[in-house]
Amino acid sequence: MLSFRARRVARIASLLLLLPALISYTGALLAPSNSGMGIRSVEWLRDHGAAGLVSKVESIYYQLTAPAKGGPALRALPHVGVGSTPARVLPAYRPPRIEPLAYPALPGEGVWHATQPGAGPDPPLLVSTFRSDPSEYPRLVAGVAWIDTHRATVSLYPGRQEPSVSIPRGSMDVPERYRHHLLATFNSGFKLADARGGFALHGHTYAPLLPGRATFVRYADGRVDIRAWRGPATAPHDVVFARQNLPLIVDHHRSNPNLNDGPEWGATLGNAIQVWRSGIGVDRHGNLLYAAANDQTVSSLAQILIHAGAVRAMELDINSYWVSFISYAHPGALEPSNLLSEMNRSSSRYLTPDDRDFFAVYAR
Repeated sequence: MLSFRARRVARIASLLLLLPALISYTGALLAPSNSGMGIRSVEWLRDHGAAGLVSKVESIYYQLTAPAKGGPALRALPHVGVGSTPARVLPAYRPPRIEPLAYPALPGEGVWHATQPGAGPDPPLLVSTFRSDPSEYPRLVAGVAWIDTHRATVSLYPGRQEPSVSIPRGSMDVPERYRHHLLATFNSGFKLADARGGFALHGHTYAPLLPGRATFVRYADGRVDIRAWRGPATAPHDVVFARQNLPLIVDHHRSNPNLNDGPEWGATLGNAIQVWRSGIGVDRHGNLLYAAANDQTVSSLAQILIHAGAVRAMELDINSYWVSFISYAHPGALEPSNLLSEMNRSSSRYLTPDDRDFFAVYAR
């Protein structure tokens, strides 16, 4: 049996061993952040060797809270935007109505709406909602945004903590000087360590670009694309930004056949888990499609993007705390609103410094 002195020495040794971890954890909690204490605690555990434990706990939680199939049908869809697009031939390309997956369709289902009053016949940003799986989950609603890349510009901004590389971070929110023509903001991809991909911005590659990874890229001539990266590890000079996040989930208007390999699409939760997921795709005209919905697998997210018109698409961030798409009804970032009212974060999220990198959409 250990003596009192031996037990005391053992306790002191244990405390000394724990001290660096306690200092690190305390520093994470006290550092500037717009994330809650619970989220920061989970992120700290994940980054300090407990990712497996966190994943198991999250998997159990999401299995217990997964939505039940069936149930009462929706009577109405959530209101989005400020009006539908005119039912006439327009001078510029407009996306067709998203075909409802159940009939009778709910009022406004799949109809595109402008996000700003007085936007004219060719608004550069449109939003819509539709029931994504009415046969098995009749109450699930997907939110989709369409971005006219000929009339809007997308920018990428670093956050406080992501990307987790040495990089000029700027204000870590939408800069005040650009807010007068701000249309929307939306979340980026996984943390760089989890994304297993690269990050390039304004002519500098901060994390090497990996071949085959899904890449959201903007070029100096204004073009944007979602594609599997085939270029060098260092972004060419004509690339304004390149953000990678796992492989493509949609290519040639079809789902990636490997979408059932769960951990590849969100190792913290697993592919079989239904959670908030978001993605970004490109249509056949080179315009962007953002989609988000609750209780989705990566396969069902891919189907949402395909149904909305994406020919190529990639998964962005997942889980309720990280998925955000916010539009602004008036210049100056006034009257912000979430794409779906159930989105967890405040609609003012990117108007103050944020922990994660994000995208902003501006009228040209």
